[in-house]
Amino acid sequence: MGRLKVADTILPLTLDRVCFDAGGTRLLHDLTFTLEHGPRTVILGPNGAGKSLTLRLCHGLLQPSAGAVRWANHGAYQSQKRQAMVFQTPVLLRRSVAANVSYALALNGGPRWLRSKHVAQALERVGLEALARRPARALSAGEQQRLALTRAWALDPEVLFLDEPTASLDPAATRTVEAAIDAIHRSGTKIVMTTHSLGQAQRLADEVLFIHRGRLVDRAPAEDFFAGRQSAEAAAFLRRELLW
Repeated sequence: MGRLKVADTILPLTLDRVCFDAGGTRLLHDLTFTLEHGPRTVILGPNGAGKSLTLRLCHGLLQPSAGAVRWANHGAYQSQKRQAMVFQTPVLLRRSVAANVSYALALNGGPRWLRSKHVAQALERVGLEALARRPARALSAGEQQRLALTRAWALDPEVLFLDEPTASLDPAATRTVEAAIDAIHRSGTKIVMTTHSLGQAQRLADEVLFIHRGRLVDRAPAEDFFAGRQSAEAAAFLRRELLW
């Protein structure tokens, strides 16, 4: 990231033989990979493969049952302050659009005298400045997701995790959210996201991690993955066949 010195970055993020168990069942098996700064990483796989679990482990919302999740150069607390996550269904405060962003900045320790300026700039970047005083929960689904992205982006995270960010949106709203994601990427933030949409993955991914039955089956540059150079399981998934 251009704005960071090498010693300051929390990347790379490494998962080392990470497993996750729930209710006596192993849901993730020996996940091992490293995420570097730069390429947009999209995690693909059928429903129940473990995509969202993987994202939550990376973000620190869950702890692995075995193995380790490690950030470079920083402890867990500092790493948490340098990353953010946006969920499929955003959780918004019962406040105005602007107040939602301002509250996030306050929690992150931003100086009070700069908040209003930062809020205005953040909303302008995603086209929500005209809605600044509107109650956040009165926004459309697409506007709410853009607000969630804005709130995260305003914190200037080095890494942004996105879990199915357009799963419930119509095509028009999906386009605006994808444009915001692309802008966040171009600003220097590492994007790691899950999606159920192959079209979205082709539009946004620079690299693909394909997970099936809790195992990392494939990792490849997006161009190679979608050109047919992948495992049999991934090939079946791309043909939209049911995987068991």
